[in-house]
Amino acid sequence: MNEKNPLEDIIFGLDIGTRNVVGTVGYQADDGFHVIAQCVREHQTRSMLDGQIHDIGRVGDTIREVKEVLEEAIGTSLTQVCIAAAGRVLRTVTTQVTYEYPEETVVTGEDLHTLDLMGIDQAQQELLAEGDNRYKFYCVGYSVMKYYLNDELFSSLEGHKANKIDEIIIVTFLPEDVVDGLYSAVERAGLQVANLTLEPIAAINVAIPENFRMLNIALVDVGAGTSDICITRDGSIIAYGMIPFAGDELTEVIVQAYLVDFATAEQIKLDSSTLDEVTYEDIMGISHTVSAEEVWKLTEVVREKMTTEVANKIRELNGDKSVSAAFIVGGGGKIHGYTESLAKKLDIVPERVALRGEEVMKNIIFEQEGIKKDPLLVTPIGICLNYYEQKNNFIMIHFNGEMMKLYDNGHLTVVDAAMQAGFTTEELFPRRGREIHFTVNGTPRMVRGGEGESAVVKMNDVTVGMNTPLEFNCFITIEPSTAGEEAVCTIEELDEYAGNTMAFEVCGKHVMCPKFMEVNGSLEPGSYEIQEGDVIETRSFYTVGQLAEFMDVEVDPDREILVNNRPATLESLIYENFSIDWTVLAFGAAPVQAKETGSQASNILDQLKHASKYGFGSEAQADGGTQAEAPDEAKQAGAGASGGDSSAKETAAEEKAPEEAGLHVTVNHEPVYLSGKSSYIFVDIFNVIDFDVHAGGGRPIVTTINGAPCGYSDELHEGDDILVYWKES
Repeated sequence: MNEKNPLEDIIFGLDIGTRNVVGTVGYQADDGFHVIAQCVREHQTRSMLDGQIHDIGRVGDTIREVKEVLEEAIGTSLTQVCIAAAGRVLRTVTTQVTYEYPEETVVTGEDLHTLDLMGIDQAQQELLAEGDNRYKFYCVGYSVMKYYLNDELFSSLEGHKANKIDEIIIVTFLPEDVVDGLYSAVERAGLQVANLTLEPIAAINVAIPENFRMLNIALVDVGAGTSDICITRDGSIIAYGMIPFAGDELTEVIVQAYLVDFATAEQIKLDSSTLDEVTYEDIMGISHTVSAEEVWKLTEVVREKMTTEVANKIRELNGDKSVSAAFIVGGGGKIHGYTESLAKKLDIVPERVALRGEEVMKNIIFEQEGIKKDPLLVTPIGICLNYYEQKNNFIMIHFNGEMMKLYDNGHLTVVDAAMQAGFTTEELFPRRGREIHFTVNGTPRMVRGGEGESAVVKMNDVTVGMNTPLEFNCFITIEPSTAGEEAVCTIEELDEYAGNTMAFEVCGKHVMCPKFMEVNGSLEPGSYEIQEGDVIETRSFYTVGQLAEFMDVEVDPDREILVNNRPATLESLIYENFSIDWTVLAFGAAPVQAKETGSQASNILDQLKHASKYGFGSEAQADGGTQAEAPDEAKQAGAGASGGDSSAKETAAEEKAPEEAGLHVTVNHEPVYLSGKSSYIFVDIFNVIDFDVHAGGGRPIVTTINGAPCGYSDELHEGDDILVYWKES
C-alpha cells in the first residue's frame, strides 16, 4: 500500500445501483484522489427496481461480497461506507435564508455552516407546508447556489466583514422508505453509513468541475433503473430531477424479443456496444447470432422514448428551455445512439452531448492495475469525494419516547433534534407573554409581557442545554418552554400621567387638579388597562363643568361665569393657571352639565378619584379636622363669587338637608366623622384627614377597608376600619 495513505484516511464508497454494486476505496492527497481498490458485482436477481431496494437481504449479500473483496485487496477491515441514493420520488426545495449580525463581524466557516443549517431547516418547513403526507422526507444533500454579503453577490463569504449574510440554497429530499432501505442493506453487510448523498450530486463532483458550472449544462446519470439529472448555471447547481426510466427498459425489450432471461439480455445489450455480432442462447437452449445493428434497431423505440423523457425533464428543470450542453455518465448511457438521440431531442448539436469518462478523471489516480476509466466509475468516485465536501449521514436517537433519524452534518445538537420533531423556536426558548402596542400623544409605545420558563431538556436523564452535541442512540426528552404573563399596563403607570397636575385659580384660591387621559376618543380613569392598539392622548385642559365636578360643587348657571375675567360657559376650555370665577349654589352635589355627559363624565370622576399620586380638590380641603362639613374656604370663595347671596345658599341647604347623613369610621386608627352627603366612598376621607398625596416619590398608595384591599370608589359603611399609607420599597 502507498506509504502516503494512512489507514484512517481511507474512504469506502458504494454505488448501489439497480443492476450493479460498485465499491471504491481511496484517499485524498495533494495530487488528487487515489483509488487503491475497486470492485463491481451484479445483483444475482432483480432485487432492485428503479433505484429502489426491494429485497434488502439479497442487496445486503451483494454489498457484503464487494466489501470482503475490497478488504482482501487492501489488507484491512472496512466498517464505514459512503453511499448515494437514486432520485426516486426526489423532491427539491430552493430557498433563501438571511443571518444578521448585531454589529459588523468577520464571517467564519462556522457562520456559513449555521447559514446552511438554517437553509436546510427552512426548506424542510416549506416542504412540510406543501401538505404531502404520503412520505416522510429526509434531506440527502444540498448545494449553495449564491452567497450575498450586505445584499451584494459574492462567490465566497468567509473572511469578509459583514452586517448581514444571505444564501440561496437548493436542498434535496428523499422519502423515508428509500433512505431506510439503503441503511438496512448496508447494516446487513456489517457496515455503518458515514455519509449519504444523492447520485447526481456525487456525479457532478467528478463530471462537471466548478469552473464549468458557469455554463448552463445538464448532467444525466443513466443507470439501470433511473436517470438522475442535475442542471448547472451561473456557477452553481440550480436543480435536480429524476425519471424512473433507464437501461433496464432496453434490456426488457431484448428479453421479450430474443426469449432470454434478464441476465442474458443485459449481456446482449452490453456486447452490442462493443462487438459487431452478438451470440447468445435462448431459454430453449438454441444458440443464435445477431448483428449489433439488429440489437440497436430493436431497442430504438425504447431508446427514443427514454431520451424524450430525459429531454423533457431537462427543459422542465431549466425553466422550459434547453441547455447549452449535456454530459452523460453511468452505464445506461453507453447504449448505441443515446447521445445522438438526446442531442436531437434537446435541439443542440450532437457534439454538445457526450459521455464523460476518462477525460474528467485527470485528478483520479488508479493504483490498482487493469481499471479502465469509464463513465460507470464517475458516480462511485464522486460518492467518495462528496465525503470530503459534506460528510452527510444520519444518526438514530430516541426523542420523547420515539425513534428519530437525523441528518448528521457533524454539528448536530439537541436543538436540531427538537426542530426535526416539529418543536418551534417559541417552544424551546423562554417566551414573553403577549406584548401591548399603543400610542401616547402620537408616539408608539410597547409594553413587554413577563418572562416565561425555559424548556426542560434532558439527555440520558441528565439536564443539558439546547446546544449540547447529540450522541448516537441517546435518549432526549424535552418539556416545552412556557410563556410569561401577558403585558398589563394601566394609564396611571404612564410617565405622561404620573405626577402630571394642573393648577387653576378658582375664586382667588389655588386648586390643583390631575390631568386626565383620552383613550380612543373617550375619557378613561387611571385604573384603565391599556389594550392593544389604543390611541391615548394627554388632555391639557378642563372644561369649566369638569372643574366643578372635580371640586364637587354646583355652579349657578344663571349667574355669570368668568374665565380670565371674560364671560364663559360650563363648556369653556380652561388651561394651566387660568382663573375662574363663579357662583356656587351647593357643595357635594355637582350636576353633570358639560357636553361630556353620561358615561364620559362618570369616567372623569372615576379617574380623578383613582389618581392615587395626585391631590384631591383644593389645598384648603385638607384641614385635618374631624368634621367633614363643606370646606370653609371653598364656601367663602363661593360666597365671594356670588356677591354674598346667603339666601340662595340657605335655600339649597334646606332642600338638601333631609338627604344628608353622617358616618363614623376609623382612618389610620383615628376616629373620623363624615357628613354632608347621603352616601360616601373611600375618596371622601381625603377631605378630612391630613394626608399629603404629593409625597409619594413614586411609591404606590396602600388602601384597605376592614383589612381588605379596596379602590377609591368603594362605598363606606358605618364603623369601617380604614388604612391608607405609602408602601415602602
